[in-house]
Amino acid sequence: MRGMLYRGLMQGFKTTLSLGKVIFPITLIITILQFTPVFPWFMNIIAPLMGLFGLSAEAAVPLVLGNSLNLYAGIAAIISFDFTVKEVFIMAVMLSFSHNLFIESAVATRVGVKWWIIVGIRVGLAVFSGLVINLFWNGGGELAQYGFISGDDVVLNNWWEIGLHGAQSAVIAIVQLACIVIPLMIIMQLMRELGWMHAISEKMAPLMKLLGMDKRASMTMVAGLTIGLAYGAGLMMQAVKEDNVPKKDMYLALIFLVSCHAVVEDTLVFIPLGIPVWPLLVIRLTVAIILTVTIAYFWKKEERKMPHEHSYHSV
Repeated sequence: MRGMLYRGLMQGFKTTLSLGKVIFPITLIITILQFTPVFPWFMNIIAPLMGLFGLSAEAAVPLVLGNSLNLYAGIAAIISFDFTVKEVFIMAVMLSFSHNLFIESAVATRVGVKWWIIVGIRVGLAVFSGLVINLFWNGGGELAQYGFISGDDVVLNNWWEIGLHGAQSAVIAIVQLACIVIPLMIIMQLMRELGWMHAISEKMAPLMKLLGMDKRASMTMVAGLTIGLAYGAGLMMQAVKEDNVPKKDMYLALIFLVSCHAVVEDTLVFIPLGIPVWPLLVIRLTVAIILTVTIAYFWKKEERKMPHEHSYHSV
C-alpha cells in the first residue's frame, strides 16, 4: 500500500512539474505582452469573432492556447486577464469540449479513428456551446475571482514589476493546480494497481448497451473518462488490441470521450477560476450521451439497410 501511495505521489509531482513547465512561461509571457503594442493589434483583428460568443477580444488568447497546447495553457492565459464570470464559464465550456487538439487527435488516429472527425466534432461542440450559453444566459456580469489570485487592479511601474507580477500569478496558479493534480494522481494509481479500473469496466456494461456499444469498449471508456485521452492513450490502445473492440464501437467510444473525458480532472481544474463547475460537468455528460446515442441509432439504422440493399441488387 505504501508503495502504491509513493508511486502515485511521484506521478503527481511529475505531472505537476510537467504542467508547471507550460503554465509558468505562458503566464509570464502573456502578462508581459499585454504591455506591448502586439496585443492591441491582435485584439482589434479578433474582436468581432469573439463578440459572437459574448467574449472580449482578450478571450482569443486562452482559446487559441488551450486548443493548440492544452487545457492548462488556456487556464494560464485566463488568469492573466480580468474576465467576467460569464466569460470564464463560456471559455471553460468551450475549452472542455475543444482543447489539446494536436495531441489528442493524434491519439484518436492511433486508436483507429480519423483525426478530422474528432477535430470537427470537438470544434463544432465548442462553437455551438459558446453561442448557446451567450444567447440564453444573461447573468454572470460580475468580475471573476481566480482563487487566491486577486482580481483587483495592480499598478505596475516598470518592466521588472510587470515580470514579477506575472511570475507571482504563475506560481500561485501552479500551487493551486498541484493541490488538485497530486491527490488525483494518487487515486488513479490506487485504482490501477488494485484492479478497481477493471471492476468499473465490468459495471459499465449496461451503460455500454445504452450508448449502442459492445461491453468490450468499456475499458476504453473507463480510461478516457478517468485519465483522459492524452494520459490514457496507452491504456486505450492496449484495450483495443487485447479486447478486439469493433471499429464501430471504437468510433462511438471516441465520439463520447472527445465530448466528455477526464471528467474529474477537467472539471476540478476550473475551480480556481471562480466559476460553477457542476453545470460544466452536467453539460459535458449530457452532450456526450445525446451525441453518442444519436450517432449509434443512425449507424445501426444504416447497417440494417445495407443487407436489404444487397439482397435487392442480387435479385
